[in-house]
Order: sequence, then C-alpha cells, then structure tokens
Amino acid sequence: MNIPGDLKYTKEHEWLRAEGNVVTVGITDYAQGELGDVVFVELPAEGTEVKKMKALGTIEAVKAVSEIFSPVTGKVVEKNGLLEDDPMTVNRDPYGDGWMVKIEVKDKSEIGGLLSADDYRKLVE
Repeated sequence: MNIPGDLKYTKEHEWLRAEGNVVTVGITDYAQGELGDVVFVELPAEGTEVKKMKALGTIEAVKAVSEIFSPVTGKVVEKNGLLEDDPMTVNRDPYGDGWMVKIEVKDKSEIGGLLSADDYRKLVE
C-alpha cells in the first residue's frame, strides 16, 4: 500500500497536497483498493463552496458507492475532467493523475488538523 509521506490524510481516506492557498484532494491508494474498479466519479463544479468533512462528491465502483469528503473549507477552483472519461485513473494513479479537485482554502490552519502519513498508516494497518 502506497502512503506518500509528503501528503496529509483524513480518517475517511482522502489525501491532500498543499501548494500555497490551494490544495489538491483525492482518495488514497487504500480507499481505491477497497472500492475496486472505479466506474464513475461525480465532482462539484468549479466555484462550488465546500465545507470541511462534508461530502463534495461521490465515487462509484463495482463494489459500492462512496462519498468523497472535503478535508478543508473553501472553494473548488478546478476539478479533474479526466475522470469523467476515464474514472479508472483513480485506480491506476490515485496520488497523481487520479486527483479529484483543487480547493482554495479559507483557513489554512485546518490542514494542520489532518493526519500525517505515519498516523494514516497506523489507521489502515
């Protein structure tokens, strides 16, 4: 299981990469493995306001449909259009091309409350 050390994580299995006031969000390698083959991803439109730990979209796989939760409060500034045509990108590359959305963060201190890679590893082992 791949858990990059430079990311932050949620207990709900989302990851976050911070770059200034914008964060990139996706689901973890663990989550995509548990879901199985992803067949559909529903993401919010650019400009949508999202709240920390509230659903921002859904991911549908052969096994189940799950909500995707926002790890921070802010505004969606970009969604990954690649996932509309090729949702299995999430399975192949969850931390790269399989990202979900980019969010402009309202309060960067929210990032500090997320799990480190070591804490997330303990959660899923």
